[in-house]
Amino acid sequence: MAGNVKDLTDATFQNGVESGVTLVDFWAPWCPPCRAQGPIVEKLADAFAGKAAVAKVNVDENGGVAGRFGVMNIPTILVFKDGEEARRFVGLRQQEELSGALNELLR
Repeated sequence: MAGNVKDLTDATFQNGVESGVTLVDFWAPWCPPCRAQGPIVEKLADAFAGKAAVAKVNVDENGGVAGRFGVMNIPTILVFKDGEEARRFVGLRQQEELSGALNELLR
C-alpha cells in the first residue's frame, strides 16, 4: 500500500476512524474499478497528509466491517468525521469530487 494509505481490518477499523476526518476505500483486488480507484485514493492520501486520514479495507478479508456499513458494491468510499459516517460514494469517483467532500468536512 502507498505510504500515506492505512490498511484497516475488522479489528482496527473503529480505532482507525474514531477521530478527525477519515476517507475509507472499500475494495477488492479482483475488482477492476477498485484498481482504477486505488491511484486516486493514494493521491488523496498524499494531498491530505496531516489533515485527513486515508485508508483502505479489503472486503474479501474484512467482511465484518463491510457488512456493518452495508457496503454492497465496490468500490464504495465512506468518509467519517469523528467516527460517524458523513459521506458515501458508490462506484469509481474522481479526485476532485472526493477532495471537495474532505475539504467540506475539514472546515
